Amino acid sequence: MTDRNTIIGLLLIFAVFIGFSYLMTPSKEESAALKRKSDSIVMVRQAQREAEIKAIAREQVMSLEKRKAEAMASGEVLDSTKIEKLALKDQLGKFSNSGYGKDHFVVLESDLVKMRIASKGGRIDRIELKKFKTWDGRPLVLMNSDSLHFNFSFFSANRLVSTENLFFQPVFYGNTPRGDTLVKITGNDSIVFGMRAYADASDTTISPDKYIELVYTLRGDDYMIGYRINFKGMTDVIDPSTKYLLLDWKENLLRQEKSAKMERMVSTIYYHYVGDEVDNLTETKDEEVNLKNEKVKWIGFKQQFFTTTLIAGDYFDAPRMATQTLPFKGNYLKTMTTELGIPFNPTQTRSINMSLYAGPNKFYTLKSYKLHLERQIPLGWSFRPMAWINIWAVIPVFTFFGNLGWNYGIIILILTIMLKIVLFPIAYKTYKSSAKMRVLKPDIDEINKKYPKPDEAMKKQQATMDLYKRAGVNPMAGCVPMLLQMPILIALFRFFPASIELRQQPFLWAADLSSYDSIWTFPNGFSLPFYGDHVSLFCLLMTISSIIYTKVNENMMGTSSQQMPGMKFMMYLMPAMFLFWFNDYSSGLSYYYLLANIFTFAQVFLIRATIDENKLHAQIEANKKKGVKKSGFQKRLEEMAKQQKYQGKRR
Repeated sequence: MTDRNTIIGLLLIFAVFIGFSYLMTPSKEESAALKRKSDSIVMVRQAQREAEIKAIAREQVMSLEKRKAEAMASGEVLDSTKIEKLALKDQLGKFSNSGYGKDHFVVLESDLVKMRIASKGGRIDRIELKKFKTWDGRPLVLMNSDSLHFNFSFFSANRLVSTENLFFQPVFYGNTPRGDTLVKITGNDSIVFGMRAYADASDTTISPDKYIELVYTLRGDDYMIGYRINFKGMTDVIDPSTKYLLLDWKENLLRQEKSAKMERMVSTIYYHYVGDEVDNLTETKDEEVNLKNEKVKWIGFKQQFFTTTLIAGDYFDAPRMATQTLPFKGNYLKTMTTELGIPFNPTQTRSINMSLYAGPNKFYTLKSYKLHLERQIPLGWSFRPMAWINIWAVIPVFTFFGNLGWNYGIIILILTIMLKIVLFPIAYKTYKSSAKMRVLKPDIDEINKKYPKPDEAMKKQQATMDLYKRAGVNPMAGCVPMLLQMPILIALFRFFPASIELRQQPFLWAADLSSYDSIWTFPNGFSLPFYGDHVSLFCLLMTISSIIYTKVNENMMGTSSQQMPGMKFMMYLMPAMFLFWFNDYSSGLSYYYLLANIFTFAQVFLIRATIDENKLHAQIEANKKKGVKKSGFQKRLEEMAKQQKYQGKRR
């Protein structure tokens, strides 16, 4: 009976481990509910909009061809410049002169960010985070012109105008220092810089009261970039029936970390419903969602340790988002795509306020903006106790000792000691329960000998339960404390690979505690299935310590392979699987589990030294002699046994 309960306990622990992992991934039904299926009216409107865009594009091509034919018939000579200007006039209408120019760049630089603005499109062309480097020591670039498409579209004079086709002119505000190509600030200073595309301009003059302007505000000590679109004199330029601007944002995420496999696995798009929860596209597979009748506050292209998040002043309408995993060859991870509407009224709207966060996934930094941006860090939000453990225990410890400049290998050691102290009462109760079961083992063996036949299983179970009741022993008392520890184990499993505090932090032989520690790489690109192309020493040591712990626990429970060959296999299967699961994971996580096992050994020997098993046996024997009131469960077992005996006699 002891063996059976132990097996049940291990099965429960394994089931809870799998269950928590499953809870982190929403079901198809839950995902479908979160995505808010749109109604047919919106779908029809979207189809009409796309049809209009295609029709206008065809009309523009036909108009240009007609103009060329008229020029040829009249003998007019059209050189390449005239043809280009004719094309721009048909394509851009009142913005045709803004469609002709030469691309140049202005760099805005603060203490944290170096941002390059391109005159063509007036858009951010490149963002570099100055305080960070890639895994191989290169500048850490979040956005790059080679991998970025960021464009606004609107209707003007029956034409679809895209800002990516316009050339913008630089404008400096206030006391912002002027610079032809570079403007630098520091501390509490800020840069306010604009890019204007003029309407109704000619080759020699512009209309100063007719323009679209993209304004950027960069502060010396902030990763949040102010972003505003100004409109002046656009009432008779932009189609008066316009309800929103269309933003098309597409980006190939650049690889930043040592393990491209892990970085791909955790990179995805996050978004925040207005007045509701934060959601995200599936991380481990490609996905596309269309929230046609929904409003979101922000959308973030999130990587393992960094994010680029566009935040609406009001809201974004009906976003369509998709992720696509790119081949392992090359320097890119995934393609992130979003298309959304920005509310707009040509007769009323003068400015559209937004902001762009381009920086690290640091919990307190993201939380300080009070926009739920910290929900992009996977702390176990799907099961709140896990998130609470990380928020109220793990992150404060990391932050406090990290600010003191301590090595994070030592900080993980301190965290392990603190958690073991907190969990010591549970560990003590677990060991004491196992000691009681070990003392009762001879009695259990006697019961097994007394009822060896399969048809006497009910009697054996009843006798075993009676023994437990008289001895004052709960066979599941050792399993429940172990189950209570599972949220902590899984919370740390989620936290360590996402902790930017561990990024590029060395300890012993590990160069980066946020990634795997490789002591040997297989030659010639060889890779073992489910294992990888390298050997992680922390993972190997953690696996060995887990096997040793399993052996110690087996001896402590007094089990043997002859009695329980199936259970023995199960007990050693989990540690063996760790070797494959954690070889590509954070070496800091494997190091923590290794320390946890070492301290568990120490706790076992300490507790064992304080528990007198002879005294415990005497106490159990005394409990046996006491009269014990039968529980309802025990009464039902006896009744079932009587019925089984009666039916056996009838046969």
